[in-house]
Parts: sequence; C-alpha cells; structure tokens
Amino acid sequence: MKNKLKIFSGRANPPLALNIASVLDCNLGEISIKTFSDGEIWVKYEENIRGCDVFLIQSTNGPSENIMELALMIDAAVRASADTVTVVIPYFGYGRQDRKDQPRVPISSRVIVDILSAMGANRIITMDLHSTQIQGFAKIPFDNLYSRKIFYSVIKKNKFNPEKTVVLAPDIGSAKMSQSYAKTLGMHFALIEKRRFAPNQAEVNHLIGNLDSLDVLIIDDMVDTAGTTVSAADAAIAK
Repeated sequence: MKNKLKIFSGRANPPLALNIASVLDCNLGEISIKTFSDGEIWVKYEENIRGCDVFLIQSTNGPSENIMELALMIDAAVRASADTVTVVIPYFGYGRQDRKDQPRVPISSRVIVDILSAMGANRIITMDLHSTQIQGFAKIPFDNLYSRKIFYSVIKKNKFNPEKTVVLAPDIGSAKMSQSYAKTLGMHFALIEKRRFAPNQAEVNHLIGNLDSLDVLIIDDMVDTAGTTVSAADAAIAK
C-alpha cells in the first residue's frame, strides 16, 4: 500500500508552502506552532501522520528560531511514527559558513545539517546552495535544486543580444555560476576581484574582462546588504 503524502509548513513562509501544495493539488496538513512568552516554541501535529511520507517546508534563514522550529517539527513527526520525513528548505540559512577559513570559527552549515540529521530527517531538499560542498556534510540524501532554467527563460524573453551582453560575476565565489549562465546563454563573461575587509564590507580591486558598450547581467545567489551587487554595478558603469 502506497504511503500517503502529507505536507506541513513552518512559520518561515506559509504563502510559499501554500503555493507548493496547490501545485501538487493537495492541502497543507494541520499543525499548531506557538511561541511561549519566554521564547520557547511548542509544536503539535493536529492530524494522524502514522505511516505517512511527511514533507516539512521551512527555510532556515533568520531569525534563528526557524531552525529550532524545524528541528522540533522533525522530532515530533518521527515520534508520531511518520514513515519518512523529508525536509524542504527553500533558503538554506548559514550556507555561507561552509569551511573553517580562519581560526576559532565554526563550520555553521555543517551544524545545521547535523541538527536536521540528528532529529531524524530522512532527506533534505534545498535550492541554490551557496556552496555545493555542503551536500558532503550529510549522511542522508541531500538534493540541491537549481533555479537557473527559470532565469534562463526570463533572460531570453527580455531579448538580450548575446553578442552584446556580458555576464559579470560580482566576486570570485560566484564565478562558476556566472560562467554557467554565460556559456548557456552564449554571452561574454567578466569577473570582479574584490577584497573583504570586514563582514558585509568589501571593495573592488580589479575588473577582469571587457564591458565597453555591452549590456551587463550581474548574477549572484545571495543578497544580504546588497553591497556586493551595488559595487559590481558601480564598477560596470565605470567601465
């Protein structure tokens, strides 16, 4: 007998979860999530999930309560005898901290994966990881989906002339992704080399490539203060 699929949403982005459920032609499952006055989170599934394939939709970006909320949702589902628990994380928070790049710092993305695995999740699904090496931290299946096909079609609809358009990577970290866009769309490629001197603060050192009289597409996967994007745009205009 095929297990029944049930989808539940945390409080990070209920409208997105509703849209996902609508595309799958099903309703979101009933779940109660409350926060006590002292900040503690309380979770309860309001329907039977025994033997079901449960999908939990919850991003782990700030506030950090989203992570704790997701951990409790997983634990509650496991204890309620769900057959499988799949965690769907549209935005994987702490994804930028994927290595020990200086002394006395954590590998935060590994911490998130360990929490989800320890709580009993059977699978993780996310989108556009800041670094694909994060998948290697997990001992459970970890799917990283790409949104590029959607953007490809949007860019093509805007009728950019590939011969007169350059894809500009705003930093070295986004170079591989930007090169993929440039290759697929048949456009030129350029790269900014920047120096980060503090969190959320960086300055452009060099711009490698020709931008003269070309349309510029700046491709990046994460926006925090938008400082990197603005600096890249300023550098592009200057060139």
